[in-house]
Amino acid sequence: MAGLAKLLKDRKLVCDIDWDMTPEEAVTLYLEWGNNWSHGKNFVRSDKDSSVYFVVNAWERPPVVILVQRNSQEAKELASFPLPEELSNAFLNDIHHNYGVYAPTPPIKKWLSQILDHNPDICEEE
Repeated sequence: MAGLAKLLKDRKLVCDIDWDMTPEEAVTLYLEWGNNWSHGKNFVRSDKDSSVYFVVNAWERPPVVILVQRNSQEAKELASFPLPEELSNAFLNDIHHNYGVYAPTPPIKKWLSQILDHNPDICEEE
């Protein structure tokens, strides 16, 4: 599994990130095919359809950010790295120090976007 340094070098992968995907939506989309109509989501047509998105793993202390690629067959962890202490503490307070896998909060998304130098305009041109 790659770390942050390797991810920073892979512009195509950064451009493929679905910043709005959550762990719950990924399960609905890729594992519970029968109820996607009720959520107004696109349908998965084959195991070639996939999403790349971030989750925060709060089973570990301190929590870590994981970049996941999911299709209907599997979920691959593509990269993993720690949160800065301030974001980690705020996140744990937000989730009341519970354990689990969560979608990144808006401050974490902002931090990720900044460190990855994510620019949607550049990604659309590629």
